[in-house]
Amino acid sequence: MASSKLDIEKVKFLKSYQLGDELRLRFSQNAPSTSLHGYEKERGQLFDLIKRTASTGESNSVLVIGPRGSGKTMTLNSIYNELIEDDNVRENLLQVKLNGLLQTDDKIALKEITRQLQLENTLGDKVFGSFAETLQFLLDALKCGSQSSKPILFILEEFDMFAHHKNQTLLYNLFDIAQSDQAPICVVGVTCRLDVIELLEKRVKSRFSHRQVYFLNNYSYENFCDICMSYLKIESKPVRCDFIKEWNKQVEKLSKDGTVRDVLQQQFHFNKDIRALHHILMYVVCQLNETHPFPTPSDFVEAMKVTSTDSKSAMLHGISILELCLIIAMKHLTDIYDGEPFNFEMVYSEYAKFAQKRSSMQMYEKAVVLKAFEHLLALELVKSTDGSGTRIQKEYRLMSLLIHPSQITDALQKYPQCPTEVKQWASTSVI
Repeated sequence: MASSKLDIEKVKFLKSYQLGDELRLRFSQNAPSTSLHGYEKERGQLFDLIKRTASTGESNSVLVIGPRGSGKTMTLNSIYNELIEDDNVRENLLQVKLNGLLQTDDKIALKEITRQLQLENTLGDKVFGSFAETLQFLLDALKCGSQSSKPILFILEEFDMFAHHKNQTLLYNLFDIAQSDQAPICVVGVTCRLDVIELLEKRVKSRFSHRQVYFLNNYSYENFCDICMSYLKIESKPVRCDFIKEWNKQVEKLSKDGTVRDVLQQQFHFNKDIRALHHILMYVVCQLNETHPFPTPSDFVEAMKVTSTDSKSAMLHGISILELCLIIAMKHLTDIYDGEPFNFEMVYSEYAKFAQKRSSMQMYEKAVVLKAFEHLLALELVKSTDGSGTRIQKEYRLMSLLIHPSQITDALQKYPQCPTEVKQWASTSVI
């Protein structure tokens, strides 16, 4: 009987392990996803636009605007994957992906276009008078036996970066080709900047269609909870239905658990990015083992702690007591002068007052304190407001603190063997 029970547990774990594999793939950054939550209308607009280019050769241009992680690129990938299910589209539609962070000027961008269109041999050693001639030659080279060209989908990630290229030549020529129907192309710019149109030159604006599709994270907290649970639920594969029913039943319980909802509410107010939610769910799934086949509320609590660790607070745990005292001195100066910048001399004066009042605290020489101050500057816990090219002596350069008072309080609570006087000094009001 005991052996039979053990076998059942092994089978249950094996199934949960298979589920874990599928979920881990689902939450990984490279996983192909088509789950759109609240963007069906926006996807429909883009799908129709790109489909008209792919099927009828109609040229178009559009900007896809929204915060990072809102699903812009995922939507475009899902549209492309759906379109190429049609044999005719798959044989004819070409896709060129450029990124403003990688293709930092038009010359590099042109080389990348040539590579992705596999036209290196066609271009050969030909010499062209202008960028426009080169681009037009590449598009003409795609003409097949009939008089029509193959439709091309240009996706420009980090579109705003292309606006900083000299004379915006690439953008002008792509938009000009799309507007004048010289070749069937669809130009899709992807950006997180709402003011991207203002970055375009007048001549580029005149060629752009001014179509804009916005992806905004406007779903509610309840929608956010539903999205989370939909990611955890499993369809009828890859394991038997009885175990899937049990798994989905446990997920349904989690969706109503107060602790889980508190964690999700905290995440919702902190960051609505679905990719950040994936990090939490990935941690939860990775905790599954033979004795722990289903996720629990405590897994969500622990996942939130791990994924929301404040890097600056964590950095404060590793600095010396002297450096911590300087941070507190800067905090007091920021409070006294209502956020105005300060210099090292002011910080040293504040620190010296504290050290002289506390007989148990060691008073360091000014040169040692300056070295500690420079270390905080190197850690980017403090920054100069005068710029790096200033000729002012380092003791008198204006600085500002990059740490919030709550982060200092949190660090003091967790700092190992922090002197009581330092904690009291930090909590003392100076106003």
